[in-house]
Amino acid sequence: MATAHRNRPRFFTAYSFGIITGLLFLLSWIGQFVFQLLEERGVAEQHGETFAWGDFWPSFLQSTFENWQSEFLQLVWQAAGLAMFFWWGSSQSKEGNERLEAKVDRLLVAQGVDPDEFEYREEREAEEQEHQRPR
Repeated sequence: MATAHRNRPRFFTAYSFGIITGLLFLLSWIGQFVFQLLEERGVAEQHGETFAWGDFWPSFLQSTFENWQSEFLQLVWQAAGLAMFFWWGSSQSKEGNERLEAKVDRLLVAQGVDPDEFEYREEREAEEQEHQRPR
């Protein structure tokens, strides 16, 4: 049990991206709150009215949800768009496959295996297995 704790990274190290993202979210939301509060107080003052929290909260929540909706729609489109382009085989995804194959070929050469011979051997073995299957 003691070794399991030694191998695990510390909490902040393991979750630093989430913690920093959460802090940035809270800071931006607090900033939105402060600046919208100042704006609402200024508008109330210009109209000769007193500031009321009951009028502020619906406005604040409305602008918050509008921002979130906009950001989530952008994020979903980016994720869905990237997935579609990858599935269609855009030039970026093809380039990635070529780079991966080049790396595998270099690893095979480092092990003393001819990459072309390895590919032919794999094809032959697949064909032999296909012929051995009962139909």
